[in-house]
Amino acid sequence: MGIRNYLIEGVSGTGKTSVATELQKRGYHVIHGDRELAYQGNPKTGEPLESSAHNHSHLDVAFGHEHHIWDVDKVRSLVAERSQAISFFCGGSRNFHQFIELFDTVFVLEVDLKTLKRRLGNRPEDEFGGKPAERELVERLHHTKEDIPKNAVAIDATAPLTSVVDNILSRCGDVG
Repeated sequence: MGIRNYLIEGVSGTGKTSVATELQKRGYHVIHGDRELAYQGNPKTGEPLESSAHNHSHLDVAFGHEHHIWDVDKVRSLVAERSQAISFFCGGSRNFHQFIELFDTVFVLEVDLKTLKRRLGNRPEDEFGGKPAERELVERLHHTKEDIPKNAVAIDATAPLTSVVDNILSRCGDVG
């Protein structure tokens, strides 16, 4: 969608949705990947999972996370459309390796463990990270960084939201 396209990643609770909302308030084009592109599927093939193949109990939190993927063809199509000067894709995907090369820059929002625990602790149970098993998974992922894109630009997301967005925009060469 953009002449320049940026991916904003990070574990749950680092502020991806808040950053996306602030960018939209400032007039930027934003794709909420977890809402607009995501589904449960095979991270290698993209094949959607049958609803009977898994359930959403707390025992399957890791399985659900590992199969949270984005529609690669839709990502490619959105990036190929050049109607916007800048587009920000915000969210997490376990198959990002299949489309990460399409982005001009990848940003990873980072917070310390204390901040992460506080943010997740304030989430309602119906939002990912709001249940104890989900928080445990997110804390493990925060520690291992196993599903975060390598060679991304780290952004300190403990700063005030406006400063976080200003930092991202300055690194995109946009004054905001």
